[in-house]
Amino acid sequence: MKKLIIANWKMQLSYSASLDLAKKFTAGLKNKKTEIVVCPEYLALPWVGEILKKSKLKLGAQDSAIRDRGAYTGEVSPLNLKTLGVKYVILGHSERREHLHENSAIISAKIKAALARKIIPILCVGEKLIEKENGSTRQYLAEELRHALKDVKIGDNTDLVIAYEPVWAISTNKNARPMAASEAEEIQKFLKAQTAKILKKKIRVLYGGSVNAINAVEFLRQPDVDGLLVGSASLNLKEFNRIC
Repeated sequence: MKKLIIANWKMQLSYSASLDLAKKFTAGLKNKKTEIVVCPEYLALPWVGEILKKSKLKLGAQDSAIRDRGAYTGEVSPLNLKTLGVKYVILGHSERREHLHENSAIISAKIKAALARKIIPILCVGEKLIEKENGSTRQYLAEELRHALKDVKIGDNTDLVIAYEPVWAISTNKNARPMAASEAEEIQKFLKAQTAKILKKKIRVLYGGSVNAINAVEFLRQPDVDGLLVGSASLNLKEFNRIC
């Protein structure tokens, strides 16, 4: 199975800059050894989707709602995303957990809604510095998976992806530093085992957290790192191309 590389543009680009970068991606990303997914912000998503149709790059969203329809002001329907050609959706990102107070119950509902529309959820999990320092990382991650994946059913091992993003290592956080590749490998292996217990399937686990063109090599060399969730480095075509 190919390595999966996710470009999460977050809310870093203007509408026009998003379209410009998408055009550069379709022209400049030629790697056939990786599966590449681009996740622009919602305003640009339909138009980026049109641009990506000219390439093998896949369209992803940065979030989706718990229902297809309803009185959910400000939310975006997974049904509408499917209509636009969205293949993947990032759910439970640490920034949404922290700034928008999303909990595992909400994230679990979003996963089920996305799966119902055959959109592949990328479930983000990761510990904060306090869990790391007090030695409770694995306990914390196991609980996160248990709650977020409660009653979730998948038909195939490619129907859902886990992205491990230690919050203390994310580049937008003060004093962030990337996790050592060997340490990431051990956590990835743990997450695969825990997820297999819950879903009865072995699914892909990605790493995210201050990934760049230099350290990506070491992460991707690890047998249990199935790909990368890339933030700021995905805004630079040259660097992202090196990662891919």
